[in-house]
Amino acid sequence: MTHKGAGEGRELTAETLARVEGEGAMRVVVTDGEVSEVQLRIYEPPRFFEAMLRGRGHTEPPDLTSRICGICPVAYEMSACRAIEDACGVSIPEDIGLMRRLLYCGEWIESHTLHVYLLHAPDFLGYPGAVEMAADHRDVVERGLRLKKAGNALMTLVGGRAVHPVNVRVGGFYRLPTGAELRALRPQLERALDDALATVSLAAGFDFPDFEQDHEYVSLRSERDYPIEDGSFVTSSGRDFAVSAFGDWVAEEQVPHSHALHARLRDTPGPYAVGPLARYSLNHDRLPPTAREAAYAAGLGTTCRNPFRSIVVRAVELVVACEEALRIIDGWSDGGAPSVPVPPRAGVGHGATEAPRGTLYHRYELAPDGTVLDAQIVPPTSQNQAGIESDLRGFVQDRLHLDTEELTRQCEQAIRNYDPCISCATHFLELTVEEG
Repeated sequence: MTHKGAGEGRELTAETLARVEGEGAMRVVVTDGEVSEVQLRIYEPPRFFEAMLRGRGHTEPPDLTSRICGICPVAYEMSACRAIEDACGVSIPEDIGLMRRLLYCGEWIESHTLHVYLLHAPDFLGYPGAVEMAADHRDVVERGLRLKKAGNALMTLVGGRAVHPVNVRVGGFYRLPTGAELRALRPQLERALDDALATVSLAAGFDFPDFEQDHEYVSLRSERDYPIEDGSFVTSSGRDFAVSAFGDWVAEEQVPHSHALHARLRDTPGPYAVGPLARYSLNHDRLPPTAREAAYAAGLGTTCRNPFRSIVVRAVELVVACEEALRIIDGWSDGGAPSVPVPPRAGVGHGATEAPRGTLYHRYELAPDGTVLDAQIVPPTSQNQAGIESDLRGFVQDRLHLDTEELTRQCEQAIRNYDPCISCATHFLELTVEEG
């Protein structure tokens, strides 16, 4: 880390941004005491998954795209399945849909727990990482590990393994777990629900900076439940559109300072945001009962626009996932087929689901024999990247009086609010502030 005197300009460099995934850098330019430019530069090399999918068979995208992220593989599998099934004109039965939601609950539990306990809580409790935090808060870290273990157990049972599940296929699953197998997980999930409620109480007690964002919020909204694996798009300004219309409403653009594309709403200036704050603010009325009570007890109200309080919303969504998992297990009946046929045909299909970090969109064009002719994948981080830059512009402007070390620390925490993942987004951050 370096710090030059005022006469030479001011330069802040954090060689490693810990507790996020991927590689990136941030550049801040200050002119006459005003932040004139902010760039979150994603320099991790492109991985060309969209090009890799061309020429593949229509049954392959779920397995291939799950390798994009080891934390959220189910999100990629589910969005890919929905898009391929849409292109082939196939609807899945309710029981397969419920099992998909159950698998996704496992991913929400393990991913939100990882972020809350191991990546973000150390910021609020004043520790450089979870290992140091464990020395003084052993019970807190043990609770987090116990929660993550419950999520992994659910993913292993339904998905075949906890990382990159192998039981998912276009049309459903290779095998459905039995009711007895599911019920055997119930005690662990009951404990997980208690731990999730304790997580809400923990996060609600943190100190949060006064900071509000005015971004347009975008998320899925289902007809009945809190959105996870299903729904159509809604926005905070009252727009609503089908998943198939995503490209009509959202444009992706290349920016010179980043390998990751930026996304914007075509008819709205400024950035938009996806993720827990958007989901909660647009779907608080869809919260299941226990999660709704926990949210209100934590003081969230019906909307939340402070990105630093996203850790509280993620904790509430932990309650959602545990509560939903128990509901599905209690209502499960054996006897259904694990999958339905998905014969190939020419067409274009669209799929979107709610990854823990935000809405994940897939689009595939198929040839008559099912060969993938074109693929488009829009992950949450690319949709949030412009919003992160916008947040940082205002955040840094109010904190230019801070010394180098503290300003850098707070900027890193502000970025972690979004739980960015560039592999699908940010291990290294080079933070430079230039003054002119």
